[in-house]
Amino acid sequence: MKLRYHALLPTAAVPALLLASHAALGQEIEPRAYTNAPIGINFLVAGYARTEGGIAFDPVVQLTNAKLTTDSAGFAYGRVFDVGGQSAKLNVILPYVELRGTADQAGKPVARQVAGFGDAKLAVSVNFFGAPALSPAEFRGYRQDLVVGGSVLLSMPTGQYDHDRLVNIGSNRWAVTPGLGLSKALGPWTLELTGNATLYGENKDFFGGKRREQDPIYSAQGHLIYNFASGIWTALTATHFGGGRTTVNGVRGNDLQENTRIGATLALPVDRHNSIKLHASSGVYTRTGSDFDAFAIAWQHRWGAGF
Repeated sequence: MKLRYHALLPTAAVPALLLASHAALGQEIEPRAYTNAPIGINFLVAGYARTEGGIAFDPVVQLTNAKLTTDSAGFAYGRVFDVGGQSAKLNVILPYVELRGTADQAGKPVARQVAGFGDAKLAVSVNFFGAPALSPAEFRGYRQDLVVGGSVLLSMPTGQYDHDRLVNIGSNRWAVTPGLGLSKALGPWTLELTGNATLYGENKDFFGGKRREQDPIYSAQGHLIYNFASGIWTALTATHFGGGRTTVNGVRGNDLQENTRIGATLALPVDRHNSIKLHASSGVYTRTGSDFDAFAIAWQHRWGAGF
């Protein structure tokens, strides 16, 4: 199968961009995270996402039966550059979120509605093997075999936050997610496997001035991708994550997370510079933690490097 040139180009981290609410860090689904692209190409992404479902909170605050909906507008800029002869990508991500919903607090119903910017994110991925830094002319002859790479996602506490409310858009803490991944092309199919760990800083002003700490959340993802000759590609994804037990003012919570999600992504090229991506995911198993459904749609524009 001979793929079109633009079919080989990556898309930015749209699910990570659009689902970047307080509930989703460490749970993003992102196929083609380590795909190669010509050096100097730029990406601009804008999109919309909705999540619906329940979120588990620290037992010390006695919030249960949470049913929340978020509507997010996401914006991101990305660029491909050269690191040691291999390709690397930089993404800057900024979401704006409207959150609303209900829960029971100490047995009494409460409601919350708020809108504002979410936590800004900076993501860098670097390929170690199999994705050489290429000019646009050189890239036309590139065909993927095995790619191995690593990534770091930094979440910054810039989002809306009210310490007198339990449910917020921002998290009021730093978080960093290092990851490793490999991608193997098998004709029109691509198999990807990734592993990540999200490490959290302290929230020193959590719900009434408490100190909240959280153990790392570890995740593993598998993606099965099919690339059509027309430039369309689709992916089926399964991800499992666990950990994240919290401590509030020294009191250890009984809230160890263990969750499994599945998702599907469809990318549709519009022309040489533009594409549309659709994504949906749902929880299939939740021991403790977030159990939500998500849908996202995004438009992406590519330019630069003579493309």
